Amino acid sequence: MRKDSAREEWDNPTQFVLACVSYAVGLGNVWRFPYLCQMHGGGGFLIPYIIMLVLEGVPLFYMELAIGQKMRLGSIGAWSAISPYLGGVGLASVVTSMYLCLYYNVINAWSFWYLFHSFQSVLPWAECPVNSNMTGPIEECERATPTQYFFYRETLDISGSIKENGGIHTGQAVCLLLAWGIVYLFIVKGVKSTGKVVYFTATFPYLVLIIYLIRGVTLHGAINGVMYMVTPKMEQLANPTTWINAATQIFFSLGLGFGSLIAFASFNQYNNNFEKQAIVVSMINSGTSIFASVVTFSIYGFKATFNYESCLERLRLLLLNTFDIAEDAISLENVHQWIAELNRTQPEQFTSLQDRLEICDLKAELDTAVEGTGLAFIVYSEAIKNMPISQLWSVLYFIMLLLLGMGSMLGNVIAVITPISDLKFFSRYMSTETLNGLVCLFCLLLGLGFTTRSGNYWFTMFNDYGATFSLLFIVLIEVISVCYIYGISRFEKDVEDMLGHRPNWYWKIMLAGVSPILLIALFIFYMVNYIQGGSPTYQAWDKELGKSVVLEYPPYAQAFIGLLLVSSVCCIPLMALYTYCRKRNPATGKRERTISTVSA
Repeated sequence: MRKDSAREEWDNPTQFVLACVSYAVGLGNVWRFPYLCQMHGGGGFLIPYIIMLVLEGVPLFYMELAIGQKMRLGSIGAWSAISPYLGGVGLASVVTSMYLCLYYNVINAWSFWYLFHSFQSVLPWAECPVNSNMTGPIEECERATPTQYFFYRETLDISGSIKENGGIHTGQAVCLLLAWGIVYLFIVKGVKSTGKVVYFTATFPYLVLIIYLIRGVTLHGAINGVMYMVTPKMEQLANPTTWINAATQIFFSLGLGFGSLIAFASFNQYNNNFEKQAIVVSMINSGTSIFASVVTFSIYGFKATFNYESCLERLRLLLLNTFDIAEDAISLENVHQWIAELNRTQPEQFTSLQDRLEICDLKAELDTAVEGTGLAFIVYSEAIKNMPISQLWSVLYFIMLLLLGMGSMLGNVIAVITPISDLKFFSRYMSTETLNGLVCLFCLLLGLGFTTRSGNYWFTMFNDYGATFSLLFIVLIEVISVCYIYGISRFEKDVEDMLGHRPNWYWKIMLAGVSPILLIALFIFYMVNYIQGGSPTYQAWDKELGKSVVLEYPPYAQAFIGLLLVSSVCCIPLMALYTYCRKRNPATGKRERTISTVSA
């Protein structure tokens, strides 16, 4: 195997750890993990989550760091060094990371948009804008909510379906340009600049989370959200989907299969103790998910309590305006008792109110599960607008989102750039600054498609189908290749060469048996779900109704989904076939045998 002493290196092991933390701790820790907790039994979800972390997450994280540090190459070069037939594994990782780069930075553009709008005297998502006739609020906004209207109509200027294209949203395009400009500045000098940036991107979000935790737990109703989170629903442990989602969350939150970890580790010193770092980063990532969930549920409890008490207040005013009751006789605490009493004593008059009565239920408010952008940009915004000094909390929140997003983007872009820069043509004829700039420019130009009026629907498509299937397949091939093609005994010797000792029984049992079985189960589960799910659908914004409706993707979009699913994984067999054909060619056979000998 290769030891390249001339390769760039991190200034110290701390930079590497912070780079991994900055990459692994991302937006999913703030919105997807709390959503899964909410959906799968609150605190009870932590049981399968921790088990899957031990059985799947940490061993696979360890394996990718070991490969990168030993080979000192990006994903394509590293897997080609293991076997010339495995170069497609690295190429598949690059393609998947490229897909992620295209749409992930759009979230950072949205964060910039919200951040810039947070400096107004009244937050623009706090109330509905006035219609063109200046006679009242826009009806669509009233049918929805101000926060939903601002996200869908002001931020996205969304069309009614994926079929309605529309032009580019200029404001979003500028924000996307800014986001890519900052990414380029962070990586312009390669590891030398990235290593300095991660000190900030990896630590500052924790400062904001701590500030938000202090503020969140002191909000009225926050305890309702926190108690909802920690109260376990143990029956969910019998639900196979709970375990599958726990494994999937571990898998994606650590960033396995993208090639980013291999790229990061390739810049380590050869004898760096990656084993300890794999455990530390995994623990930090999972601990952050739990910590962020407490913050999220305290905010969520405040929002739910605010909505619940607003509903009770509307009922109280309705009763006071309809019946001859002293104003101080009805409070929020006894509204439901008064409703029951009036229904019993004055049934005829009470019947006339039936169509105006609302159902106020705190548990129903807390049970409303919101995932992804809905949680990050709608639910949080709705909670923030009701806080004192809402502009301050809005600025802090969206700066935190930006740093989390930018930290993950560093890993995504490096996963693409490192394997390309390892190729002799680019290293010989192109400087680091030029190559990095061209990759960022390429992603920016393609990413502009997500800033069109139908862009959010394509964003959702990439998010749902661009990585899940391919990453499961890529990592499954990775672990099988290491343990059963390259050989677990050779892998042990490589680890011993770097660390001075062989992997213990835990690493060997997990990598050779448990982790592959779990990956096969996840892969089968995904395929069965996809096949049984019928035609893929998406959430489209209906401006007449002021809410999202479910639509089926048109045929051309379904064909594109199929392309997303197979475009990266097909690199693996195609590259293997290409290598086989080259080896069969007498003109290249001698050279290929020489390369194989050096790689081994």
